[in-house]
Amino acid sequence: MNHYEKGRHTPDLQTLKRIAEELDVPLNYFFCESDEMAELVRTFHLLTDKEKKRLLCTFKDMLPNRE
Repeated sequence: MNHYEKGRHTPDLQTLKRIAEELDVPLNYFFCESDEMAELVRTFHLLTDKEKKRLLCTFKDMLPNRE
């Protein structure tokens, strides 16, 4: 782990998946470009399927009309 943290080695996809499982975060959490996006991804991951669908509908409703 120390080598990954110091940037000497880059974990492969399987290793990243195992780390994500241990930390209870989705794999894409590691690829977020901002802290806000990482927090959104982590929070979304913790929701139930029903809550995720409801939140997605809310997000879509917030978009301006694109017609």
